[in-house]
Amino acid sequence: MVKVGLIGAGKMGISHLAILGAHPEVELVGVCDTSKMVIEAMEKYSPFPCFTDYKKMLTQAKPDAVVIAVPTKYHASMVKEMLELGIHVFVEKPFCLNPEEGLALIQLAKSKKLVNQVGYHNKFVGTFDEVKRLVDSGAIGDVYHFMGQAYGPVVVKPKQDTWRSNPEEGGGCLMDYASHVIDLINYLLSPVKSVQSSSLKSIFSKQVDDAVYAMMSLQNGVSGLLSVNWSDETHRKMTTSISINGTKGKIVSDANELKVYFKDAVCPSGYSRGWNVKYVTDLTPSVDYYLRGEEYSAQMDHFIKAVQGKVYNEINSFESAAKTDNAIALIRKAQQ
Repeated sequence: MVKVGLIGAGKMGISHLAILGAHPEVELVGVCDTSKMVIEAMEKYSPFPCFTDYKKMLTQAKPDAVVIAVPTKYHASMVKEMLELGIHVFVEKPFCLNPEEGLALIQLAKSKKLVNQVGYHNKFVGTFDEVKRLVDSGAIGDVYHFMGQAYGPVVVKPKQDTWRSNPEEGGGCLMDYASHVIDLINYLLSPVKSVQSSSLKSIFSKQVDDAVYAMMSLQNGVSGLLSVNWSDETHRKMTTSISINGTKGKIVSDANELKVYFKDAVCPSGYSRGWNVKYVTDLTPSVDYYLRGEEYSAQMDHFIKAVQGKVYNEINSFESAAKTDNAIALIRKAQQ
């Protein structure tokens, strides 16, 4: 059993709490949140030890690993503290407010030989995993263009200020939602190398961006576009997708459906010339506990297995997440 402590019981924290609480190889030794109201509810309706001070939780519960789901501005200092104590860390995305903060944490995690993971869940989605396999195998030939997109009705009217509407705390569409798309582009194709131009639009928010548009080039020489808008109410919920053009075909995929076009009759097994459609239900392994999507349980299961030493391949390590932080910084710098 892995002893796990949760720090931050907001939207994502509660989701992680449900998954950890149902995990057969996890002992949830503490839940911490600064909200007294949240902790009082937890004490009343959950069996888990509850704290308002995470330092007290660390001292009393002595977790092997922690899941950190607090505003981004606290990530760097809190992660550093955990690593120095020899505790494995899963932290929500984005990794840090700026790339410089992450560099020291990468080296510290390596020197301490501690498991480190950031909550970019798209790498655990079956459709995107199949996109990765097809691209890496050369099935669509040489890639020459991509477009990463995400749209949804997150902010569709002026709203009360929270940490998500404060740029100094990691709020805004770029940090909160576009980071997922950027990380997916880094994973499927190549890390972002440069940004030729970008536009960050405030639609309903006062201090942060609600839409992000950018022209980018990757380390492998491929160029493409980023388009993310969380103030688009024509979508029922936030949806992430990517399209990739190659010399032998084209891929269009979101988290639910993968469409692939092959020009030639010579195709990978299970595909044919022309358009092919596959669904996430055909491509994603089942999980023991389903919440919001298999990917959320799958990413946490990978983290727990890594702590146990059952898997050794790093997925969403601090190092890979820092590349997304770097791309975010490049987009800000290139803003028109």
